[in-house]
Amino acid sequence: MLRMSRLTDYGTVVLSHMAHHAEGLHSAADVASSTRLAAPTVAKLLKIMARAGLVTSVRGPQGGYTLARRPADISAADIIDALEGPVALTECSTSDHSCELEAICQVGGAWQQINLSIREALRDISLSQLMNVGRKRLPTMDLHSPLSAASGLKN
Repeated sequence: MLRMSRLTDYGTVVLSHMAHHAEGLHSAADVASSTRLAAPTVAKLLKIMARAGLVTSVRGPQGGYTLARRPADISAADIIDALEGPVALTECSTSDHSCELEAICQVGGAWQQINLSIREALRDISLSQLMNVGRKRLPTMDLHSPLSAASGLKN
């Protein structure tokens, strides 16, 4: 199953909170309290996202974190890349792949095309859009129902 980790989900929550409260710097403790996430988890996420250039860290007693870019300039791909690594559905979808079947594989090119399409879709969704979409009730997938597996969605 293709699924992002809970840490990535939480990272999106942290970034969304910071975008909604753009004024000033945010301490890890304040973000944790506001989002109801565990303080060590928020601290870990902020450090990872600072290394990835999604947030900026300011040291000192009045320090904290702020978004490094506008929410419209942070894509879902940026967030996933920072917290999960690049999306790669199959071994041959990575830039440093080492599949011994590549020379005879009949489907590798198709999987690479699917991977590129997913990547483009993630690049086209900004943090701003993620925040706005979150207000609407969207269909969910039921992976246990044969009918929804064929149609892909349930209401």
